[in-house]
Amino acid sequence: MAGPVTRFPADRQTYIRSYAWLAAGGMAAAMAVLWLVGNPHVWTGAPAGLAAVALRGWYLASEDLAVVWEITKDALTTAGRRVPLNQIEAVHTMGSFVQIVTRSGDKHLIKYQADPAATKAAIERALT
Repeated sequence: MAGPVTRFPADRQTYIRSYAWLAAGGMAAAMAVLWLVGNPHVWTGAPAGLAAVALRGWYLASEDLAVVWEITKDALTTAGRRVPLNQIEAVHTMGSFVQIVTRSGDKHLIKYQADPAATKAAIERALT
């Protein structure tokens, strides 16, 4: 088997941007829950939501940013996973993620891509 043809590493800036949006949503959701239950200190939801998402992002960063997918001549691989190219049914983009769907229905995510459309196009080129 030949060496890697194309690599898809996770992008740190995209990771941070994704978590910033997640934090904004978490802050709004936490404040909405406090408002709905009648808590007079609705504002406390903002720092709580921010802290929860920031802690999660910090904790998972080393793991999420270390993932690198590669296309070889016959497969899409990452540590512990191998998807034969002839088994890929569909390729979709979802925000900064690229979803791979196999003929058997398995789904794999290539996360935090700076240019998910380019990642999708490279995979589709490899399929032909």
